[in-house]
Amino acid sequence: MWMVVSLKPSFRGSGSMRRLRKLLWLSWRDYVNEWQMSGCFVLALAAVLGPMLILFGLKSGIIGNMLDQLVNNPRNLEIQTVGAGRFDKPWIEALRQRPETGFVIPKTRSLSASLDLKSDHAPDIVAVELVSSAPGDPLLGELAAALKAPTDVILSAAAADKLRVRAGDEIDASVARRFHGKRQREHIALNVVGVAPPSVNRREAAFMLLETAEAIESFKDGIAVETFGWDGDEPQSESTRLYSGFRLYARSLDDVTQLSRYMQDLGLKVRTRSEDIEIVQGMDRNLTMIFWVVAMIGLTGFSVSLGASLWANVDRKQRDLSMMRLVGFHTGDIVWYPVFQSVLTAIGGWALAVAIYFGVSKGINQLMASQLRPGEEVCKLVPEHFALALLLTLAASVVAAALAGLRAARIEPAEGLREV
Repeated sequence: MWMVVSLKPSFRGSGSMRRLRKLLWLSWRDYVNEWQMSGCFVLALAAVLGPMLILFGLKSGIIGNMLDQLVNNPRNLEIQTVGAGRFDKPWIEALRQRPETGFVIPKTRSLSASLDLKSDHAPDIVAVELVSSAPGDPLLGELAAALKAPTDVILSAAAADKLRVRAGDEIDASVARRFHGKRQREHIALNVVGVAPPSVNRREAAFMLLETAEAIESFKDGIAVETFGWDGDEPQSESTRLYSGFRLYARSLDDVTQLSRYMQDLGLKVRTRSEDIEIVQGMDRNLTMIFWVVAMIGLTGFSVSLGASLWANVDRKQRDLSMMRLVGFHTGDIVWYPVFQSVLTAIGGWALAVAIYFGVSKGINQLMASQLRPGEEVCKLVPEHFALALLLTLAASVVAAALAGLRAARIEPAEGLREV
């Protein structure tokens, strides 16, 4: 009998911990001795858990890629105002301080937001749209950090192509106005500090600091600009400057709806891509709910099956368990006997399911590689997902073993003596 062999190892310690170590050793030896039945339990759990991991990996990969594309496209975070308004600096600063705001910068009037650019590499003068920007601009990404001086400029790809310039080149910018009945034109030597990708702006555009955009607007309004040494009327206080609009980006996808609702409450008409965001987020919620329903059904079914098997196993080993009571194991100790075997099944089944997932997910990702962007995976799980799967599996297994443990605890020592 395995009972006699299992009691041979010596265990150090005293009291309940010593008995518990002996019990766990006996439970392990019994689990290994009946490896055929134990293996069937592990395979049954892996058959349930493996497909669920693959299903959740597909959901996480597909929806994750869609959400990443939404987040990586700053246009999805933008809240655009419809029409022109009158906004002062305190109003813009209050908007910047809102927790939902990721980035905001004023816009000068459209009639003032234009420049004529000329380079030594192209014969034609290129008229471009002047766009105010600053470090942290989500539209430019890391490239925006290159804007440090009023003479720095980042060109759109279309403007750079027509001017035949690249980062590091110098170009001439000119602005014209009619002042006191005379037509005047001033020039600025600009440093090209970067060229934006075509996806940023497909038109001819120049991204510059707000300070430069304000200077050009002041010049066209006939106001003197000290920064560039341009003559004109006495400049007014900057606190009285009004802007026709602003570029506004939410901090996250979840903030787009809240921020646009705030703008609407102020009486401003806005345009967002909230519908596209809500579609993807709705798919994420629905697929997550479906997954958890399927997971709960699968784990419940396995728990019932495992619990019934452990109950039958306790009844089959009733004599052996009663003998354990006779040699000094307490009622509370016996409860751990089926629970420990259930934990072994959970760990083994989880490990096999993870191996199945990695094998299948690798094949799926290789199959879909030609339709994905570099670095994307259609079936993807992170370590936190595997840890959660293990915790849920352990919890389901322990619950399944609870009834069998109670059944084992009710076995009386006399039952073993009656069968001797």
